[in-house]
Amino acid sequence: MSGWVAVAGLGPEAEDLVTPEVRAALAEATDVVGYIPYVARVAPRAGLRLHASDNRVELDRALHALEMAREGRRVVIVSSGDPGVFAMASALFERLETATDFAGTEIRILPGITAMLAAAARAGAPLGHDFCAINLSDNLKPFDLVEHRLRHAARGDFAMAFYNPRSKSRPHQFARVLEVLREECEPERLIIFARAVSTPDEALRVVTLAEAAPEMADMRTVVLVGNSQTRRVGPWVYTPRGTSVAGAAG
Repeated sequence: MSGWVAVAGLGPEAEDLVTPEVRAALAEATDVVGYIPYVARVAPRAGLRLHASDNRVELDRALHALEMAREGRRVVIVSSGDPGVFAMASALFERLETATDFAGTEIRILPGITAMLAAAARAGAPLGHDFCAINLSDNLKPFDLVEHRLRHAARGDFAMAFYNPRSKSRPHQFARVLEVLREECEPERLIIFARAVSTPDEALRVVTLAEAAPEMADMRTVVLVGNSQTRRVGPWVYTPRGTSVAGAAG
């Protein structure tokens, strides 16, 4: 039996946001590997082994998946959102780069709906023009680099999506993020705090930069920052597709 590894995105949390392609891979799998809360989203069944592990062991998790695939097992590594956005796809290839004896392993990356895109859809179209995504955690990079990228994204007038904005261990950092934004952007800049999108706990809050406070975000929140032209229309927030909406073509 030929084994394989699929890295799958489970979407933000709602079951109806899991793609058919990911469902099919999970139905074929003999093993599911991932961070504890993500593995918990996979329904147990006969013949399926669930291998849940703690955070910050991504490279070990990737190696375990490759080893099982070499034994002929069909392994799905699960991530939330999309596996290529601050998730396990990159960790798998990072591990593969140093474990060259697994180079012939069949690998598939199965996209999913990111929290960023789910939040944007709830709000309207705040990412309708050029945008960037920044992980505010300093677990894998120094916070000086986070601040550098944030400042230049603001100067480039990108709309921005922030992942991992504020944890109990680093509550001060998001306060600094807001300080940098206030140094670079106008007070009327729109900010969306989207918490637990697609779950019963979902909450969406739209404020101006002047009104934003660190306590509005936690680790279940995606923060979307508009560009200088992002605006409201009725209950929605959107960013025009270009530098002017006049004469825009569909």
